[in-house]
Amino acid sequence: MNMDSAVTLHHPRTTARIAGLLYLIVVLAGIFSIAYVPSQTQVAGDAAATVAKITANEGLFRLGISAGLVCYLAFLLLPLALYRLLAPHGRTAATLMVALAVASVPLSFFNLLHKLDVLSLLGGADDLRAFSPDVLNAQVMLALKGYANGILVSKLFWGLWLLPFGWLVFTSRLLPRVLGILLMLGCLGYVIDVSARLLMPGFAETAVAGYITLPATLGEIGTCLWLLVMGVRAPARR
Repeated sequence: MNMDSAVTLHHPRTTARIAGLLYLIVVLAGIFSIAYVPSQTQVAGDAAATVAKITANEGLFRLGISAGLVCYLAFLLLPLALYRLLAPHGRTAATLMVALAVASVPLSFFNLLHKLDVLSLLGGADDLRAFSPDVLNAQVMLALKGYANGILVSKLFWGLWLLPFGWLVFTSRLLPRVLGILLMLGCLGYVIDVSARLLMPGFAETAVAGYITLPATLGEIGTCLWLLVMGVRAPARR
């Protein structure tokens, strides 16, 4: 690699676009794995219907697991790219951002084992033939519930890392400050969401539950697109 190539590779706008690409992978793979696939393979409160849908859409179910792996791998790399971009504007906050984001990755990877358990239960292995269909269906629902609980724990870290991230976006002025505000509000929304779901069993059915993490969604997608398309603003001259 020659000197010009090295300089280009480490230019803030190049780093920003790498971060934007990683963020886009996280967003798309995450939506597919966590939202779309369950909507096509699960029926709330109906074990038999859920098993039937997973069996009929096994390829989609497996693709959802693969997308989850891609999402979490990209999420492992994303805060490292953002650290390179934002650390000059606050090393302590940038380090905290990385620590909180990376802490969720092993939890998220481990949580995918619940979905692999579903495939094992529905795989027709000889050692499972002693169980009745109702028992197997109940085991599948238990595994899916375990996965949902794992997502809930991971969501706490998905929210917490947004506070130092949003602060750095707001104070560095490399991106629009409104994105930093949305990210910090997103942190608050995630923490409220996780706490309410733990302390109020019926919270998921309330109208508020569908909107509490909206600032995070707007902030993260907005930041992703800005990094990918616009890069970052040039630092102000002192």
